[in-house]
Amino acid sequence: MPIPKEKQSQERRQRMLQCAQELFVEKGYMETPVREIIMRSGYGTGTFYNYFTDKEEILKALLEEFAGEIISTISSYYSTETDLYRRFIETKRLTMEVFTRNEALSEIYSRASGVSDTIDQCLRQFEDKLLGFYSRNIEYGIARGFFRDVPVAPVAHSILAVEKYLLYKWIILKAITKEEMIAMVISFHETLAQGLLSAQHS
Repeated sequence: MPIPKEKQSQERRQRMLQCAQELFVEKGYMETPVREIIMRSGYGTGTFYNYFTDKEEILKALLEEFAGEIISTISSYYSTETDLYRRFIETKRLTMEVFTRNEALSEIYSRASGVSDTIDQCLRQFEDKLLGFYSRNIEYGIARGFFRDVPVAPVAHSILAVEKYLLYKWIILKAITKEEMIAMVISFHETLAQGLLSAQHS
C-alpha cells in the first residue's frame, strides 16, 4: 500500500530538520551550509526549498517545535495536578527534563545567541513563549489568592534566567550533571515559591 503524499511530505520535512540539527551540533550553525543539509538528507535541492527558504528558517522551526514540546508537556501536567504549590515546582522539573531529553536542541539553543539579528529574533520568540507561560501561571496563583500580588514580569524573567544559566553550565561548560542541574532548578523554585506564598498559605 503506497504511503500517502501528506505523510511523505511530513517525513521529508522532518528528515531535513533532523539532518540540520545534527550538523548544527557537529559543525556549528555558522559553519553548516545548506548544501550539506541537503546532502545528508539524501533529497534534492528542490525538495529542501519546498520546505525552507534558508537555514535560518530551519533553526526557527527547530526552536518553535522545541518550545511547543515544553509548553505541551507542562500543559498536560497542569490538566492533572491541582495543588498550586506542587504545580509551581514540578512544572520547572518537567521543563528541564525536556531539555535533558533533547541534548542536541539544548546545545543549539544555548549557542545560537548573537549569530545574527534574525536568529536573535527567533530566540526572543522562543523565550517569549516560555515567559508568557510562566507569567500566566503566576497570575493564576495570584488571582486565586495563593501567591502574593507581586510584579509578575521580574519573577518570570528570573525563572528563565536561572534555567538558562544552569542549562549553560550543563550543556556547554559541562560543569554540572543533568541531575545536578534539575536539582538546582528545583531548589531555586522551592525557595522562590516560599517567598511568593500569600500569608494564608505560608
